[in-house]
Amino acid sequence: MSAATVLLVALGAAVGAPVRFAVERRLASAYPWGTFAVNLVGSAILGGLLGLLHGEGQATSWVLTLVGVGFCGSLTTFGGYAAQVLDFVVAPRSTRPAVRLGHALEYAAASVLACVAVALVAYLGAVALSGGAG
Repeated sequence: MSAATVLLVALGAAVGAPVRFAVERRLASAYPWGTFAVNLVGSAILGGLLGLLHGEGQATSWVLTLVGVGFCGSLTTFGGYAAQVLDFVVAPRSTRPAVRLGHALEYAAASVLACVAVALVAYLGAVALSGGAG
């Protein structure tokens, strides 16, 4: 891995991480809307980026490194998502374990399905706009 690659990742991350922090603080509530939002936005950006770069090859790999790995990698958070799923299970929001588990599974499924869906829509839209074939 070259120094330029490391620099591109670091530059992207230097923007993505503060954005995530700000969004999570702005949307702070009992439900993890901040994490849900940044994961949706990051999935859409990455899906769109991959769609735009579809068929471009190595010529645009620096864009993927900067935006995809650096920015989206630090904007989105799988660790935070996993901790919040666990929080639904162990937090005393309800005295009934089945209700806590239900909330955890609901959040887990909604997050995964929504993120994959927005990534796919963004990818297909970007491919269509760039004139490529999906």
